[in-house]
Amino acid sequence: MESLTRDSPSGILAVLCGWMGSHHHVGFTVASRSAWGLRGAFWPVLNRVMTGCVWMGVQMYWGGLAVRLVLNAIIGPRFIFMANTLPASANVETANLICFFIFVLALLPLMMVPPERLQRPFYIACAMITSTLAGMLLWSLIAAGGAGELLATSTTQGGPRLSWNMLYGLQSFIGAWLGGVLGQSDWTSLPDRFPRDPHRLRSERALRAIFWNPFLLLLFIQTNSASDAATRAGTFFAGLGLLASQLSLCVVLNSVSAGMDLTTLAPQYINIRRGAFIILVIGVAIVPWNLVNTASTFLTVLQGWSIFLAPMIGVLVADYFAVRRRALHLADLYIGNPTSAYWYTFGFNFRAVVAWAMGLWPLLPGFVRTVRGIGGEEYSGWDNLLRLNVFFGFTVAFGRFAVCEDGSGYLDDEHILGDVEKRF
Repeated sequence: MESLTRDSPSGILAVLCGWMGSHHHVGFTVASRSAWGLRGAFWPVLNRVMTGCVWMGVQMYWGGLAVRLVLNAIIGPRFIFMANTLPASANVETANLICFFIFVLALLPLMMVPPERLQRPFYIACAMITSTLAGMLLWSLIAAGGAGELLATSTTQGGPRLSWNMLYGLQSFIGAWLGGVLGQSDWTSLPDRFPRDPHRLRSERALRAIFWNPFLLLLFIQTNSASDAATRAGTFFAGLGLLASQLSLCVVLNSVSAGMDLTTLAPQYINIRRGAFIILVIGVAIVPWNLVNTASTFLTVLQGWSIFLAPMIGVLVADYFAVRRRALHLADLYIGNPTSAYWYTFGFNFRAVVAWAMGLWPLLPGFVRTVRGIGGEEYSGWDNLLRLNVFFGFTVAFGRFAVCEDGSGYLDDEHILGDVEKRF
């Protein structure tokens, strides 16, 4: 029931955003032009690229932790307890930094391979990570002698505070996937798709600690059982599974998808492969370990992106389903001059900008308060509104755009194919 409640909103939004790709075979960058205009579409694309850069850096850092798990298991205590020569202000240990760049070097050859040739290896990676997480779950249950106290412990809060915190947890999960949800047409426009594997594991009773990240859990186990051969063997295979997962995610969800988006900004200079390498360089430059050193920091980062992306999803869905009733003037999506039905005003649809801004600005005060640590235990109305950021941003932008957009560029289904054949 928890998984259904948590995953259903993301799944529904992904289907809605991917509908244009599966039915019209246009990617996200092209589909955005109908709502935002031929030039205005660069804004949602740029936001998607920025999201891809952040996730690229974060997942490369986690990939580095997977490399460290493997090297810890192979080398043993010498590497597990390697002296940290970096200052505390660096927010990263020497061994983790070394493994981060090892992961980057391992990722580079995969980015040279065309995505369609990686599908079978990705199926293997999906099987590996599924087996890894199933094994970790079984180990946790056996070591703890059952489900542990985490599931049986009653809530420490009640009333409105509990309700708002539950919404905050749900929004955090949905917000983590909004970048991929917004760009679903990039993948549904293609004949084949690649597997995805969101995952998280917690263990309390066995280790007397709560871990929000499986990498940290396994590193903790290695540190406390450095000389145990069985522990090193188990964490080695777990590390391999997590490593395969992170390599797959970095290629599919970040380098390729964001690389495709980046090509639209300067197509004469940037192809998908060059765009992927640009995303990688930026992912390293943002020093991602500063974004994931604590769970609270990571959740703040996710919220920061979701308040921008949720209204964009609302605009995209409203334009296609409510305004145009799933009909697009396909040929005009590729005409970059005033003769296009989607040229609007100098290439910008300012109604889309207004709808996006109206779904965004009420969330900014609560976000600023969260970043600055204002409020503490007392929630204000702005804080509570931020806990509804995905639902609020999507609903407001959807309603504003659906009501005020005039439907210019609308063409019914029976004319679409003939028009495309005539122009191309």
